[in-house]
Amino acid sequence: MPSKPAPIKKAAKKEPAKKEEEAAAPEPAPEPAPEPAPAEAEAAPAPAEAEAAPAEEAPAPPAEEPKAPTPPPPADEPTSVPLDLFVEDKNDTSVTIIWSQPENIGPSGLDGYVIEVAKDGTDDWKAVNEDLQKSCRYIIKNQTTGDRLKIRVVAVNAGGRSPELALPEAVLVKEVADRPKVRLPRFLRQRYVAYVGDKINLTIPFTGKPKPVVSWTKNGGPLDTKRVNIRSTERDSILFIRAAEREDSGVYEMSVKVEDFEDKASLTLQIVELPGPPASVKIVDTWGFNVALEWTPPTDNGNTEITGYTIQKADKKTGDWFTVLEHYHRLNATISDLIMGNTYKFRVFSENKCGISEGAAMTKEEAKILKTGIDYKPPEYKEHDFSEAPKFTTALSDRATTVGYSTKLLCSVRGSPKPKIEWMKNQMIIGDDPKFRQICVQGICSLEIRKPGNFDGGVYTCRAKNDHGEALVSCKLEVKRKFAPNCFIHHLLVSSSHLYLCFLFTFSLLITFLFFFKQSQLLQMQTRNKPVFLQSQFSSRRNEAFAASGRCWIRGRTCI
Repeated sequence: MPSKPAPIKKAAKKEPAKKEEEAAAPEPAPEPAPEPAPAEAEAAPAPAEAEAAPAEEAPAPPAEEPKAPTPPPPADEPTSVPLDLFVEDKNDTSVTIIWSQPENIGPSGLDGYVIEVAKDGTDDWKAVNEDLQKSCRYIIKNQTTGDRLKIRVVAVNAGGRSPELALPEAVLVKEVADRPKVRLPRFLRQRYVAYVGDKINLTIPFTGKPKPVVSWTKNGGPLDTKRVNIRSTERDSILFIRAAEREDSGVYEMSVKVEDFEDKASLTLQIVELPGPPASVKIVDTWGFNVALEWTPPTDNGNTEITGYTIQKADKKTGDWFTVLEHYHRLNATISDLIMGNTYKFRVFSENKCGISEGAAMTKEEAKILKTGIDYKPPEYKEHDFSEAPKFTTALSDRATTVGYSTKLLCSVRGSPKPKIEWMKNQMIIGDDPKFRQICVQGICSLEIRKPGNFDGGVYTCRAKNDHGEALVSCKLEVKRKFAPNCFIHHLLVSSSHLYLCFLFTFSLLITFLFFFKQSQLLQMQTRNKPVFLQSQFSSRRNEAFAASGRCWIRGRTCI
């Protein structure tokens, strides 16, 4: 065969012994391979001849056994349609889309996606990606601002193209600076409750650029502009109701839209008022001092649940109503502790979160509490005797005072009838002496001694007596003399000749004698009845001075 020498020459250029390979070239070629596998037979001699040069003596490998023919592969099928295609973002020149892979891919796998666009109003679809898109996100670039594009995505594999997935509406190629977002306040995320007649002014802020288009609906339908006013700005929208009515209750939905982007928020408004009275009330039974009542719920609950009932009673004689039960939750009650012989009527009010109903349901019949044959005899009470002999609850205490300073003696006494109080000094009745002031108020007795002298000390006694007896209490009063202040040394000088020069200065008015000593000898004695300033010299190492109202010690020591 002419194709056999080619691989032999190609392998001979790479070996160093060129002549030996040329001598080995005339060897007979291997037998041709079987015809069912011609490709394998032609490729087998090339590596065998290349390895013959370095190992000429190696035996030739045995021929391979033929393989069984493989079954034909199954026919390829395209995938199912891609899922969830929508616009993620866009600007003046591009549109970003994302989608999800097909639900059924099949045995052929998924090679990629083809994104196709066409202008709105035409069917001229063109692919915008040159190569298959592997991911589920693609940016369609180089578009004209203001164009409306129809966009679709096709999945591709060995079986071909899948069904197309297109956007429901054409996309406007224009930049969106800010997506719309409703910022619903926290208190509006729950049910908003207002009373009938209240003014409602709710502000809901939002964001979005350019200016979003705001729309409102109530219970899925349009608003009644005669009842509800809407005022919108670039930042918020205001829902205003001048005087709320129960018909204004419902679910209000606010929609904010910027081109192809939209955000919604809803709030529930509940307008409530006072409930109506119970439908009916009746007396079921009467026994002893008790009456059993039953009633039915009101037909008008005020647009909110009933929280309880208030039951009142009225005596037929007076007609005054009194509350017997409040915030009662059942539809029947027993009224007890009624008065024998009286005839009663009853009425029931309804309650909700707004308050108690204006009207009440009243019983048509009356309940009479019958008298029983009991002869009541009031018990006899003996009047208590409060008579009591005088008794001191707080005794007098011994006191000490100074001449010229007023003082008081205090004690307390009780008794019925009110006892008469007498003060005595040393067993002598004081009487109306102006030096003493006697006061007795609410059983508190006091004796004030005004500026006592040296002779006002002694034993003081307080005596209380009435028709049932008398009582005494005593104390001792000590009056102390007033002493003049001590003298003090004004200053002391020491000379070089060991002489002491002492200046004695005092303000006492009671000093009568002054003594000066020198070596236990009296040097001088003076009598004074006014402040004195004395000067004297001593040569002794120690001296003392004495005052009648106190002592003044003058001490000196050698300083050299």
